[in-house]
Amino acid sequence: MAKILNTLGVCLAASLLSTAAPSLAQAYSAVELLTSCTEADNDARWGEVAELECEQYILGFVHALRETGDTTVCVPELNVADEVRWAYMRWVHADYGAHKDMTAGDALLQTLREKFPCQ
Repeated sequence: MAKILNTLGVCLAASLLSTAAPSLAQAYSAVELLTSCTEADNDARWGEVAELECEQYILGFVHALRETGDTTVCVPELNVADEVRWAYMRWVHADYGAHKDMTAGDALLQTLREKFPCQ
């Protein structure tokens, strides 16, 4: 049974990477992250995959930021993925022309610094 579950997990991961992951030759853009975050709410066809892509990117980023000891950003303790996702979507849309050409990491860091600064 464990072997079957492991095989299913590998197949699911390969499927997610082939359909949702950006090309390794280019940086993951702010618009690509915005699209997956938006589609997580709007599209029943790939909404679950989009939600995974969006929230896992956000959670990984927040975790990495915490691990570096950054004290400029204080993300809420509860419902982190949703709180940051909504803040990110609002932040990108607030000045779409300027923000759309950023990398997802730069845009997310700017969102966190503006929306969740430590007091």
